Amino acid sequence: MAMSLPPDLHMHTPLCRHAQGEPVDYARRALAAGLTEIGFSDHSPMPQDDFDNWRMRLDQLDEYVDKVLHARHEVPGLTIGLALEVDYIPGHEEWIRDLAARHPWDYLIGSVHYVSEAWAIDDPQKLSEWKHRDPHEVWSVYFDRLKMAAQSGLFEILGHLDLPKKFGHQPPPGCRALYEPLLETAAKFQCAIELNTAGLRKDCKEIYPSREILELARKKGVLITFGSDAHAPEEVGMNFGEAIQLAKAVGYEDCCRFEGRKRFSVRF
Repeated sequence: MAMSLPPDLHMHTPLCRHAQGEPVDYARRALAAGLTEIGFSDHSPMPQDDFDNWRMRLDQLDEYVDKVLHARHEVPGLTIGLALEVDYIPGHEEWIRDLAARHPWDYLIGSVHYVSEAWAIDDPQKLSEWKHRDPHEVWSVYFDRLKMAAQSGLFEILGHLDLPKKFGHQPPPGCRALYEPLLETAAKFQCAIELNTAGLRKDCKEIYPSREILELARKKGVLITFGSDAHAPEEVGMNFGEAIQLAKAVGYEDCCRFEGRKRFSVRF
């Protein structure tokens, strides 16, 4: 029997200014790849449109929702979730609540990109920033913010858990002490973490999160989802075989899907 593929809950649209292909193209690709469910989770707008250059403007939010609903209409054989990937930045909670109330989202992914006011750790244009920083401090701030995101109750899923490794900056020794409190918090607040296959397409050549983190997550009872983080239709469901293998290797058999911000369990 063919293995049933878990839902791909992390994908983008051209509105974020660094992705290609319309939602309907991603949806058709998903069907062709044997997926039964996907979810769009493009980068949410910020209160100020010039916050950075890799997200939709606030006046494009309705257009984004329309594009996703159009894909639902055009590709009825596929379940399509409507979501956002929202930057968790301390002090932005009111803004996130405002966004959450604007449309009938199925789930929200909380991601940490910013470890300081002006530095998004995964921004290739800010790569030189690493030279001026203590790696342990960067990872500490990063995991601390992720823990706050899990605690906030604002998100169903935490995005790409060990993102700072993107350009090959692996966590320095002693970082295990940072994983534990984060994973305990995620388990307590039932905030899922994603197996995000985009890491395999980056310098780190590794799924987010690492096997070490995932093993610990399993032990602590943390829920999981799967996401390709697709920025083009051909990336939909990419490397899901490896992600499923990794999840099974550490003992997972179920993942989550969401509808109207309610969680359901799916065997994979």
